[in-house]
Amino acid sequence: MNKRYQVFVSSTYADLRDERSRVIQTLMEMDCIPSGMELFPAADEDQFEFIKKVIDDCDYYLLIIGGRYGSTTSEGVSYTEKEYEYAIAKGLKVIALLHQDPDSIPVGKTDKDAALAMRLAEFRAKVQDGRLVKYWRTAEELPGIVSLSLSKTMKTYPASGWVRGNAAASTEVLEEINELRKKNDELQAALSAATPASAPAVQNIAGLDAQFALSGTYKARYDGHESTWNAELTFGQIFALVAPHLIEHPSDGLVQIELGKAILGLQGKKPYSTKLEDQPFQTFKLQLQALGLIDLRYTSTIKGGMALFWSLTARGTQAMLQLRVVRGDA
Repeated sequence: MNKRYQVFVSSTYADLRDERSRVIQTLMEMDCIPSGMELFPAADEDQFEFIKKVIDDCDYYLLIIGGRYGSTTSEGVSYTEKEYEYAIAKGLKVIALLHQDPDSIPVGKTDKDAALAMRLAEFRAKVQDGRLVKYWRTAEELPGIVSLSLSKTMKTYPASGWVRGNAAASTEVLEEINELRKKNDELQAALSAATPASAPAVQNIAGLDAQFALSGTYKARYDGHESTWNAELTFGQIFALVAPHLIEHPSDGLVQIELGKAILGLQGKKPYSTKLEDQPFQTFKLQLQALGLIDLRYTSTIKGGMALFWSLTARGTQAMLQLRVVRGDA
């Protein structure tokens, strides 16, 4: 079946007009559907909610980094970086194209503000950390780099794509549906085999007022020293920190990040990155499940992969409200 993949093109705009134009032209020649700021100005926080919906509809995310960090939100984070973080959280495959020699970029296309230049360096380091990236020097190089990189990504990680409505019920689609049905049956059978029908109830479970210790590491800056942190709170206090994030059914990895940031926030720290010690986190997760506060589901992502997702139960929602709602004077 002929599919057309939608690709979100993310970058600063004023300094990369020519580069974006060439990339978008290349995407159209590859029969892809380009999406990006040409369709909407990233002007405010409300607009970013619309941008998130557009990213949700995309199959791949293409990031171009030049010499500017870009306009920032009230949090001091650029819209380009927010788009990148959101794409990562949604599980999109990322193709990152970084300028090979930022020092050679004309002054008119770079950040004159030292703080923005530092944020750009931090953003570049974040993108390069544990990820294969491609480097470019001139706008003329980008079409070839995009064509090769995207073609390989589409072949290695085929996405859902878009098809014409009158072709959706083709034999190929029916075969895909049948394969998915078979996989679902296999997963259900494996789950049934792994879960005894009469699992014994857990006795003497510690409640939300019981103390529990969590620990981890963090960096204050991308190139900073990795420090350790420890915190001893009640299960209720820890649950109260993370519960509001569970309304959106986040992935297990995102819960770890948000929980680490929240605990460090209580300690007056604003980390660039943080990691939780795995085993205490796993115990905390199972404790909440045993108390009936959360559901854990290993299920497919919107892009066809598999991941563990958290959600609140009805009991968990009530507990969150009890712990977080601000009460008035009696």
